[in-house]
Amino acid sequence: MHTTLESAVGALLRQRRLTLAIAESCTGGLIGHRISNVPGSSEYFLGDVVAYSYEAKERLLGVPHDVIVREGAVSEAVVLAMARGVRRLLDADLALGVTGIAGPGGGTPTKPVGLVYIALVTPQGERVVRHVWQGNRLHNKQQSAEAALALLRNYLADGGRKTNDE
Repeated sequence: MHTTLESAVGALLRQRRLTLAIAESCTGGLIGHRISNVPGSSEYFLGDVVAYSYEAKERLLGVPHDVIVREGAVSEAVVLAMARGVRRLLDADLALGVTGIAGPGGGTPTKPVGLVYIALVTPQGERVVRHVWQGNRLHNKQQSAEAALALLRNYLADGGRKTNDE
């Protein structure tokens, strides 16, 4: 029997009695959709803020305007602020944040289409991973959601002892 990544994450969250909040931009709610597809996910999944615009990132998640202007919406600093903000907003144990350029437009030489930052904020610390996907818009969104769930699963499977495993 095949266990989905979101089911594995759910079982680990339930086992550890931890709650999860998510802040999504480029994935448009796909991660929350996958988590909420798991029966019983209301035990651990508190909510998902899809903050697509700069204004939503600032107003809903508390991302500082100057950070967006200085670093750009697709940056390590912004994804960390998104994850910290949703964790605080929903009073969650753990939070994921995702921001990126799904495509097909919007890329630049320094920030190409497919560039995604994923943050995990936990009581033990914070971690940001950077990916550059090579697919179309839908593929980039799917890969980003999969990578975010894998990051969370790996943290939980390690017993939540560390966020940096490099």
